Amino acid sequence: MKVIICGAGQVGWQIARHLSGEANDVTVIDSNPDLVRRAMDTLDVQGIAGFASYPDILDKAGARDADMVIAATHSDEVNMVICQVAHSIFSVPRKIARLRSQSYLTAIYSDLYRRDHLPIDVVISPEKEVAEAALRRLSAPSAFDIETFMDGKAQVLGIRIDADCPVINTPLRQLTDLFSTLKVIVIGIRRDGRLFAPEAADQIFVNDECYLCIAREDVPRTLEVFGKSSAKQERVVLIGGGNVGLTVAKALEKNETRIRAKVIERNRKTAEFAADSLERTIVLNGDGLDSALLAEANIDRADAVLCVTDDDKTNLLAAVRAKSEGCPMAIALINDPTLIPLMGPMGIDAYINPRATTVSSILRHIRHGRVKGVYSIGDAEAEIIEAEVLSTSPIAGQAIRDIDFPEGVLIGALMKNGTVIKPRGATRVEEGDVIVLFAMADDVREVERLLQVSIDFF
Repeated sequence: MKVIICGAGQVGWQIARHLSGEANDVTVIDSNPDLVRRAMDTLDVQGIAGFASYPDILDKAGARDADMVIAATHSDEVNMVICQVAHSIFSVPRKIARLRSQSYLTAIYSDLYRRDHLPIDVVISPEKEVAEAALRRLSAPSAFDIETFMDGKAQVLGIRIDADCPVINTPLRQLTDLFSTLKVIVIGIRRDGRLFAPEAADQIFVNDECYLCIAREDVPRTLEVFGKSSAKQERVVLIGGGNVGLTVAKALEKNETRIRAKVIERNRKTAEFAADSLERTIVLNGDGLDSALLAEANIDRADAVLCVTDDDKTNLLAAVRAKSEGCPMAIALINDPTLIPLMGPMGIDAYINPRATTVSSILRHIRHGRVKGVYSIGDAEAEIIEAEVLSTSPIAGQAIRDIDFPEGVLIGALMKNGTVIKPRGATRVEEGDVIVLFAMADDVREVERLLQVSIDFF
């Protein structure tokens, strides 16, 4: 597949890393020559320095025979123009644009993206993705990572194993026998910094980070089995009232669990705008690192603090300060993945990575086969893929034990006729079933092959 990625920032570089590692023909365009040089030096991609909205630059990048254009520059308007030029002049079949402004995302204006108007096939909103990720984090406060699959009927939770976990040193095979009615599979374990797909004989040790694929109704009991609390969050303090903070606050106001939120924003104009935009949320103007202001926000009575300013280091410090003032749970917005290892020593409970959520959204529309969802784990180390099984897929009609999956691939859940079941070796995968797979990065191409329509179909 030939793909042109416009914008070599964090999101563009990560998408280029995913696609180039899978033997796709990738060209990266950016107006900053240093970013283009970095992409060419670190990835197997071609690079062009220039303005991606210019027809001659897109032509030079090979737009005439490109299969897809991904517009991920920092400007909404530039991303829109890129898609228009790619469609009108070069007839690129698929166009994906990242748009930040909420005005462009309002449902009543959705006709804007029709092919005869502004031809964008997929619109990705980082702020919306982050808001949804924040709500998921709050729904399972004891998890450091969480993603929903199968129309909300299954979840993947990332949990750290503490010394008081009841199932420490228990082989996974024995765990399955002990809790046979629980629809849960341990699909990934990170140990001493290395992520791997476990085998039945593997055990769980203290300080492991485990990824569990769970049927939604079994989440509370599963957390209990692993020694975690499933208490809900009712009072939340948001530090940062900019684009992300405001989107999260609005989502919290609309959430059916009626979470009560307060926002702390340092910039006065931004704080006033947030206050005018929100109906039930109290907005305080001031520094989120100020102990007196945190006390005014009743941080010691809050169930959680969400630090979502546009500065990673501020988010980390604000999370630490809030916990020192009595808040039991802190979640920080972190763009730089190299800062994530600091979370444990600093006592921060969970993080949200806007880049990872945006990359996951884009990958969902790139993957071959009938893919419904993709979630990227860690620094592009693995993916969790939800897909429908097609009649001509190589895995259709086979028992799971007979499918030749690579070692780094595990099925975490299987849905038949709308019902989530726990996959076992004898379970037969049929046409129309929906599966959730954990796949190490090196095995994603093979997973795609197993999910695709075979050549006999044509």
